[in-house]
Amino acid sequence: MSNGNHHQPARQLDSIDLAILRLLRVDGRASIRSVAEQVHISRANAYARINRLLEEGVIRGFGARIDHERAGDGAAAYVAMTIVQDSWPTLREKLRKLPGASHISLVSGDFDVLMLVHTTDNRALRELVLGRVQPLPEVLTTRTLLVFEEAEPLSEPAPRSIDR
Repeated sequence: MSNGNHHQPARQLDSIDLAILRLLRVDGRASIRSVAEQVHISRANAYARINRLLEEGVIRGFGARIDHERAGDGAAAYVAMTIVQDSWPTLREKLRKLPGASHISLVSGDFDVLMLVHTTDNRALRELVLGRVQPLPEVLTTRTLLVFEEAEPLSEPAPRSIDR
């Protein structure tokens, strides 16, 4: 539902928009009625605001938070990569297609890309890193950091200031 243009300047969100985002971050399945009641606005206003946030790309979609271990993906790792300069757009599309890739970021520091992956076990993790990631021509080096335990993010992040 996003307009696909992520390069537009962000519109400043008001306190009601921020409250709606906090609620939906905790429960993406919350009803319009529930959201409206919790932020003290009409259902029509809540509906219009959520639709506007979707159309503007602030809300990119709704999804389920998965317990990867219970879903059969008991091994997790961050794969840090150094890459060929200017290859990010091409590499990003290749990495998105990898099974188990949960999050991919272009970062600063000692590495260029950080990717979180979930696989069934260490054998599948090894195959993913050694057989699928390292052979990519855009990837110069990799470093794999095993995840021993994952924690859910805080349900309500600290409120950010709307005064910029």
